[in-house]
Amino acid sequence: MLNLYVAPSSASSRKARAWLKDHDIPFKERNINSKPLNAAEVKHILRLTENGSEDIISTRSNIFKKLHLNLDDLSLTELVDLLVKYPDLIKRPIIFDDKRLEVGYNEEEIRRFLPRSIRKAELKELEAKLS
Repeated sequence: MLNLYVAPSSASSRKARAWLKDHDIPFKERNINSKPLNAAEVKHILRLTENGSEDIISTRSNIFKKLHLNLDDLSLTELVDLLVKYPDLIKRPIIFDDKRLEVGYNEEEIRRFLPRSIRKAELKELEAKLS
């Protein structure tokens, strides 16, 4: 099952939700402002990232600027504790399953969540048009 972590005020979150619905991809949605992540959930998401904390931390957020954070100075425990305490530090939307993660909405990257059969059919259709 696909997970979609959103903020209601986020335009990217709304786009991701609409895209998943338009492509009939089932997902569980969670507003991480009203139901913040716990430490285990933050660690799970971090394990799915390619670049660690820089993939999920919103350095442009007001709370990041207010706290004057230097991510290089934080231990993993301190980082996780901050993300639990201040969910607005986390970029949204976060879309993930057991193996894949996408942070933010990117129209090309979100396609990785389409079933393989659909992606193959679309590729064949594109190849046919190019021939």
